[in-house]
Formats: sequence, structure tokens, C-alpha cells
Amino acid sequence: MPTARTVQPLPVAPGTGALQALAPLARALAGEGPALLPVAADNPAEADRLTAALAGEPALTGDEDTADDPTALVIATSGSTGTPKGVLLAASALRASAGATHRRLGGPGHWLLAMPAHHIAGIQVLVRALLAGTRPHAVDTTGGFRPDRFAEAAREVLAANGPHYTALVPTQLSRLVSAGGAALAALREFDAVLLGGAATPPALLARAVDSGVRVTTTYGMSETSGGCVYDGRPLDITRVRIDGGTGPIHLAGPMVARGYRNQPGAAAFADGWFRTGDIGRWRGDRLEVLGRADDMIITGGVNVAPLPVERVLTEQHGVREVCVLGVADPEWGQAVVAAVVPTDPAAPPPQDALRAAVKERISAAAAPKRIVFLPELPLRGPGKPDRRALAVLLGS
Repeated sequence: MPTARTVQPLPVAPGTGALQALAPLARALAGEGPALLPVAADNPAEADRLTAALAGEPALTGDEDTADDPTALVIATSGSTGTPKGVLLAASALRASAGATHRRLGGPGHWLLAMPAHHIAGIQVLVRALLAGTRPHAVDTTGGFRPDRFAEAAREVLAANGPHYTALVPTQLSRLVSAGGAALAALREFDAVLLGGAATPPALLARAVDSGVRVTTTYGMSETSGGCVYDGRPLDITRVRIDGGTGPIHLAGPMVARGYRNQPGAAAFADGWFRTGDIGRWRGDRLEVLGRADDMIITGGVNVAPLPVERVLTEQHGVREVCVLGVADPEWGQAVVAAVVPTDPAAPPPQDALRAAVKERISAAAAPKRIVFLPELPLRGPGKPDRRALAVLLGS
């Protein structure tokens, strides 16, 4: 293998077109050719931006690549800053993650791709299929994700013998459960439905489970080759450390990235541990993630984690989706503000009832000072609420 390897962009088409990435992905896992930077083929401006920042010269340095365990993928992530970072994933890290997933779920199986494959959750579906030696299928997402097309693609996967798996974000799961009919019937047939990319509202999870869907919630990120904690329990390769009873989450194991492209000695990686930037705590043997440390709201001198507030609000009647964040306030420093998507836009739930539920379940400080009803939440990446866009909207 050449002593200096480069990073080459890999345009990944949406929907069924993503399967064209299988051949170059297999070569990258085998250490053949350059490391690959997956980019969205249908967003050339963003692809060009990421390519300029993370691909080409300089070549991978000694800390970014080794001959015996080549870097296979460089996954672009903006993290919480908006500045593109390239997560260096060795072939061994991707393999370790895929193997641990199969062991947890019940063995290698047949996979249905329903998410964009230039993100880690989507491309890991392809990696798992490659390592399982099975042929993946993909949902046609032309014009957006549709339950009828999911059902159609699922039929092809479910026709094969052996375990059947797929991975979704909460928005997709919500659409499939709400659609019912053939889409929900197909979803019930999967041996496991991995759910990640964004926090899952408890009410949605309960609806899915009550509908007979075998949901496995996942926690992880590009820096851990995707999900590494399933249903709150670490995979058999994952080590979790929390500083204090409630504090920053650190992750370690063979699935952790080498670091960031062109950022030697990045502070997030130290002594084999990755500092996630998330806050969490243990509930028995289960990890509870409370949200990003950067998203913590300090209102009147009290720390409020948005995620528990979101969970309470989504459990209330008439609420479909929620995003909670802090907005600058002259009296409180930051005010807790909730963007709420009602089930029926014409009849949103009473704001006083929503505040009272948070006050009773968490604290008076956590109760939103302001509630704004929206038709939809702005999203980024694989189904995550766009907090920056909401901060601008709610701050105004």
C-alpha cells in the first residue's frame, strides 16, 4: 500500500441509487485505493464544500492512517459548531461496530436501507450487509420518504431467509406507524428496527411497541462508527464512562474513530476515550442520555437539560413533536422556550397544561416561559431538529 494515501469524495445518490456505493465501499474496507469521503450526490454545493475542506491534499498523515489497518471512511460531521470535521474511521472500527450489532440483534441478516447513506447510520447499513454477505435493498426516496415505498422495498428484503433488519429515524417511524396498513404490517416483520439519529419521543416509542414493531433505540455518533449503545445498554465492545453521577459521557472501544482529519491531537480523543459532548447518567444498567452539554439551558442560575423537558411535553395529549432550547432573556439569562408541533394544528393543546406538566414532573424552572406552535420542526442531517434555525426563529 502506498505510504501516503489521499481522501477521495464518494458521491452517494439518494434512495436506491445509494446501492451504487457498495463496490467502492467494499474496496475501502479491504484497504484498496483511497479513503472515501461520502457526500450527497443531490447536493453538489455542499459536496463541493466538504470536498474542499476534507478531501484531496494533504495526504493522510501517519496519525490518520496505518498500513495494517487503513482508514476506510472519512465521515463529515458539523457537530455543534457548523464547521465541517472529518471523522477518520478505520476499516477495523467499521467491522467491529457491524459485528457487535449483529451479535446483539441475533446474527448477520438482510438489511433495508431507508436513510441517506452519506451519513454514518445509513452507510453502516451497507457495511453490515457487506460483512454479512447479503444483498441490501433500499427504499425509493424520490420526493421524500413515503410509507407505500417502504412497504414495497420491504417485501424484497423479507422474501429472503434469515433475520431482517432496517434502521430509521423517529420521523420515519412516526410516519410508518401513523400510516398503518401495508407499511406497518411490513415494519412488524423485521426482526429489529434500529432507531436513532435523534431523541425518540416516549409516546412514539410506546405506539410503535404497542403496534408490534421490534424497536431497538440506539445511541452513538460518527465518531463511534454509529450506534454503540442499544436500548441503553452498551454493545459488547463498548465501554462507557460518566464523570460524576450526572455528567459528560465518554466512550471507548474498537469502534472509536482515530480522530479528525487535519486535526492532530484533537481534545475530544484522549487515552483511547472519545468525549461525546453529551450529558448522561446511569439508570440501573441502562445509560440515560440527557442531551448535549452545549444545549444545557441556564435559566435564573438553574441548569435545565432540554431532553427531559421534551420527553414530558411529547407525552401530553395533542403533541406530536417538540424541541426545547434556551433563548437569551434579560431577566433570566436564558429562557426555556419550546417549539411544539401539535397533532392537530387547528386545535393545539393548552399552553398552561403543557407548562403544568413540566412543572409537576421536573421543576418550575424547567417549565417553558414561551411555547411556539409550528407546523413542522426544521431538520438537519438524518432527522435531527435544526437547533440553530430554531434559535434564530424563536429568538426573533
